[in-house]
Amino acid sequence: MSAPILLAVEDLTVSFDGFKAVDGLNLYVERNEVRVVIGPNGAGKTTLLDLICGKTRATSGSIRFKDTELTRLAENNIVKAGVGRKFQTPSIYENLTVRENLQLSYPTGRTVFGSLFFKVTDQVRERVEAIADDIFLIDRLDTSAGLLSHGQKQWLEIGMLLIQDPELLMLDEPVAGMSVSEREATADLLRRISQNRSVIVIEHDMDFVKDIAHRVTVLHQGKLLAEGKMDDVQRNEKVIEVYLGH
Repeated sequence: MSAPILLAVEDLTVSFDGFKAVDGLNLYVERNEVRVVIGPNGAGKTTLLDLICGKTRATSGSIRFKDTELTRLAENNIVKAGVGRKFQTPSIYENLTVRENLQLSYPTGRTVFGSLFFKVTDQVRERVEAIADDIFLIDRLDTSAGLLSHGQKQWLEIGMLLIQDPELLMLDEPVAGMSVSEREATADLLRRISQNRSVIVIEHDMDFVKDIAHRVTVLHQGKLLAEGKMDDVQRNEKVIEVYLGH
């Protein structure tokens, strides 16, 4: 029996001056699923995440997250609904410590009003330390974020999202530029965090995709080209022709 659907994207289209970057796309993500989206450059992968998080507005179609229609919501309200998004380039406060970055991301500290009265309680400290342990940075809590390696900065930004406890986490090329050991650790991290949330990942590293994906969606020219288990996708002649063969 299939798990309940957390995210339902139906007939989603966005046009830029007549060019359809996403064209009639249907996508269904189950609870606690790691879905990896692959495809050639220009396939519409990042645009899809932009649409889900509200950065880009759909021309037509529906994006339902649980019982909420996201196409009608502002970006900040989509975050409040339980959707977290990490972009390709880490967005962290490099002049602050790892601890301070995580504290600032704590839900009550993220609004202007909340930040004025935000206090680091025992509950906040415990949550920060638990997340730091999850993202392999428990020993770097008092290190300036600017001194972290590229991979550690990626982990910190994932931690800054995790501390908000999103039900859907979206990551755009999370292992780009990482060492082999960092990629392996990140695969372990994503397997663990998907035990109680869904994760959508855009990635080009096929070995990493094999390590983490429950299902793979292949986009081409804004449309769904193929979908299924990684082994099936790799054998798909259309996928080989437009993407894997190159």
